[in-house]
Amino acid sequence: MNNNPFSLINKTILVTGSSSGIGASVAIECSKLGAKLIITGRDLDNLNKTYKELHGLGHIQVIADLNKDEDIKALVSEIPEIDGIVHSAGILGTIPFGFITKGKIDEIFAINFASPILLSKNLLKYNKLKKNSSIVWISSIAGNLITSSGSSLYGASKSAINGIAKGMALELASKKIRVNVVSPGVIKTNIFNSGIISDNDLNMEVVKYPLKRFGNPEEVAFGVIYFLSNASSWTTGSCLTIDGGYTLL
Repeated sequence: MNNNPFSLINKTILVTGSSSGIGASVAIECSKLGAKLIITGRDLDNLNKTYKELHGLGHIQVIADLNKDEDIKALVSEIPEIDGIVHSAGILGTIPFGFITKGKIDEIFAINFASPILLSKNLLKYNKLKKNSSIVWISSIAGNLITSSGSSLYGASKSAINGIAKGMALELASKKIRVNVVSPGVIKTNIFNSGIISDNDLNMEVVKYPLKRFGNPEEVAFGVIYFLSNASSWTTGSCLTIDGGYTLL
């Protein structure tokens, strides 16, 4: 008998954006705790890399562009009933407020906000979310708790996530479906090696964290696992901040 409340044995979990970064880490850590994973993303090569790192058997990978309605419908039709979904797919965007365009608004909100909403709606419509299942959103401290120059649009998309999650939590409670949010600070992902952020900028930023380091993807994954597991069976509409103490200052 398994007495570990954080166990994910006999749970099937869908993770979007699982071809890299936080999504990949969430999928891998969930598999270590016994979950069957359905991983999805747009990049086949990177998705294969995540798939090869999953522990256990019976996992599924599905290539899908969640900006396309037909891909959302195909994904929902292909998968079995699930016990949880983690909305990890998303993009960063740094643009000064004065340079924001309608196209940029549409791009960021489509990926960070609209697509996961429509995916959740379809999962509900076609009864793919089991009773006592869990929906977990990956948000950010940006927009909700802090802001910085050029981050207003990205922060707005993440703030929108926190707002919709509360409404979903209330409306889906009668179906015994829980909805929660994880809001990380800066996490060490592939963007650190992309050249988008300079080493000097990173060195200036890290000193602002009381714990004097950035977070690791698996540390976000552990928070997600709490919300997916039976350990959080009486938790819905909550937001867990994982930021190394950044928002204390």
